[in-house]
Amino acid sequence: MNTTDKIFVAGHRGMVGSAIVRKLQSEGFQHIIVKTSKELDLRNQAAVQQFFATEKPDYVFLSAAKVGGIHANNTFRAEFLYDNLMIQNNVIHSAYLNQVKKLMFLGSSCIYPKLAPQPLSEDSLLSGLLEQTNEPYAIAKIAGIKMCESYRRQYGCNYISVMPTNLYGPNDNYNLNNSHVLPALLKKMEIAKNEGASHVEIWGTGTPLREFLHVDDLADACFYLMQQYNEEPFLNVGVGEDISIKDLALLIKDIVGFKGELKFDSSKPDGTPRKLMDVSKLHSLGWKHKINLREGIESVYQQAKSELTLQA
Repeated sequence: MNTTDKIFVAGHRGMVGSAIVRKLQSEGFQHIIVKTSKELDLRNQAAVQQFFATEKPDYVFLSAAKVGGIHANNTFRAEFLYDNLMIQNNVIHSAYLNQVKKLMFLGSSCIYPKLAPQPLSEDSLLSGLLEQTNEPYAIAKIAGIKMCESYRRQYGCNYISVMPTNLYGPNDNYNLNNSHVLPALLKKMEIAKNEGASHVEIWGTGTPLREFLHVDDLADACFYLMQQYNEEPFLNVGVGEDISIKDLALLIKDIVGFKGELKFDSSKPDGTPRKLMDVSKLHSLGWKHKINLREGIESVYQQAKSELTLQA
């Protein structure tokens, strides 16, 4: 990529897309194309085709998606499947029709089977049953990977896919109805601290293990791979280390300064028992994360304090 190339970042107002835009801007890119969902509904095939025909982007980062935590994934199953399939189908196909030089599709670690061997290797894809609570979202993301592979094989398109682990960072979602675990814990702890609550209730047993990557590290990896990686196999992007939900909650409790008790509600679902990414392939390509978990959460907490105090 050259700084004069036209680069379309789909989903630029989301956590991932906004981080990619910040990275591109910091590297001196001058022609970053962005559209809000009101300006361009990526589920609308005709609108997407018209956009690509008019703008003719050279490169595409496809980070637009309908996302959410366990509750949202399990409640809005049809929406998660339909919206995500439509978004990626339209963008990938229009990129092909308009000779985009390279496209990066961003997926999710939830593509892996619920009981896949740990750490999760790229080779585990489609080797077992998915976690039921987010199966529709996972199926859409798997379809995106296979679409990029197929367009490469049939049409020779230079389309690559990356699968990030759990993310956190600026522009995260703090709505307790559909947020992921880390931002939800930050918000719950901050509200409880400010209200002088005696305890915070946390879904599940606290035993599941999760890996967390700062979104600025992901953006750095995406920028690196867009320039260095041109192969068909998708790549995991993560840190290669995990932490239990209980220990994450204790870490956030310490950072926020909440003095009350943590109560785990075992009647609520835990989700996948463990999700740790095998990032050996990524490391072999010369990229590794830079932001450690405590440093990253402390930074996010300072940036998001005003939003955390707003009731969901």
